[in-house]
Amino acid sequence: MPSRLWAIMAVSMTIGMSCLDINIINVALPALAVQFGVSPSSAIWLINIYQLSIISTILVFSAVGDIYGLKRVYLTGIIIFVTSSIACVLSQSFLILTVSRAFQGIGAAMLTGVNQGQLRYIYPKKKLATGMGINAMVVSFSTLVAPSLASTILSVTTWHWLFIINIPLGITAFILGRKHLPKQEYKINTKFDYFGAIANMLTFGLLIFSLEGYSHGESIHLIAIQLALFAVILFFYIRHELHKEVPLLPLDLFRIPIISVSVCTSICSFSAQMLMTVSMPFLLLNGLHFNMMTTGALLTAWPIATMITAPISGMMVNRFNQSILGFIGLMIMSASLFSLTFVSTHPSFSDMFIRMFLCGSGFALFQTPNNNTIVTNSPPPRSGAASGLIGTARVTGQTIGAALVAYFFSMNSSVITNSNTCLRTATAIAALGAILSITRSEMKNRGRI
Repeated sequence: MPSRLWAIMAVSMTIGMSCLDINIINVALPALAVQFGVSPSSAIWLINIYQLSIISTILVFSAVGDIYGLKRVYLTGIIIFVTSSIACVLSQSFLILTVSRAFQGIGAAMLTGVNQGQLRYIYPKKKLATGMGINAMVVSFSTLVAPSLASTILSVTTWHWLFIINIPLGITAFILGRKHLPKQEYKINTKFDYFGAIANMLTFGLLIFSLEGYSHGESIHLIAIQLALFAVILFFYIRHELHKEVPLLPLDLFRIPIISVSVCTSICSFSAQMLMTVSMPFLLLNGLHFNMMTTGALLTAWPIATMITAPISGMMVNRFNQSILGFIGLMIMSASLFSLTFVSTHPSFSDMFIRMFLCGSGFALFQTPNNNTIVTNSPPPRSGAASGLIGTARVTGQTIGAALVAYFFSMNSSVITNSNTCLRTATAIAALGAILSITRSEMKNRGRI
């Protein structure tokens, strides 16, 4: 047990660190744009390049973990993340900082790609869902404290310290992980698929570029070229992977119905989440005229709800049907999202907080059982691939949601109208996810897995 606790701490520190770096940089973007003399739209690349590195490499490193060991990928990921954080601190130009952020994203992809798979070896089978609930709580806590931590750091010192804090955290996690993470892992006896790795990075990179470009009004001809390249590469990528006994693109896991449906359900949940979380600040500030401090307090409702609900959801997994738990969670989320479209023109703080808190609670009630379903229904040697699927579904859903928000807000309508369009779309997507979730119960009952 003591060794297990240290292993849990190591994994929690690294997943918290990688999530913190997604959100902590947001507050510093204006200051970084001024310091390096770039436009605000260019500064956003510090966020986009980090996310792009993760989505284009996470499945690659998941496959590497299945072949060479999850622990080895995890420890290497820490080294890359800490080294690139040092490079960020020492950056003298915007280009170098952007490249350093890209390598940070690669390190984060290595950590995220094997995270859920590692939990399978750290926790006993009956406690795996509890571990996933704790993981979700750590992610929510990192999301919650990131803006406040960034504001505090920037108020007393320079932006460099946003990256310096990763160094002691990473070194501590490396020491704990090297000593206490389980060494007994299933490994696959196969060669690494280099062609598949390149095709995977190009496929997901072009997909994200196309979605981002369309939502931000780029040339339709350029987007059409990107989508055509995406379709061609995807065709040959899938054709190549079909002949692989252990494909890098986990087609073998998609052949398990309950996993494929769970991944689609996860994409729905994260799309709905991003539609709400990106559009709400505009609605609160410009539509409902809350001040900045009140808006910030209201936006903490979701991560606070997740911190509270995720561990409880993990403890409920072994007592209740996971598909039904997911259905109830997404229906709560869908109903709460819909209720936000009916708020008065001058709602109270408590009224808005409760509605947003219920959105987060429903999301957390769904997320832990869903992740547990994906991991536990995958063969042990494919734990890394299952972990990669979870991360890919998350980033894909968030990208789709953010692109939809940008598209809806490009319309010539009022802030309230655009925000309500986002919330209604999120309502429908969450409801679709709930329907998909409940169908998994039938799959299991009919012995399809």
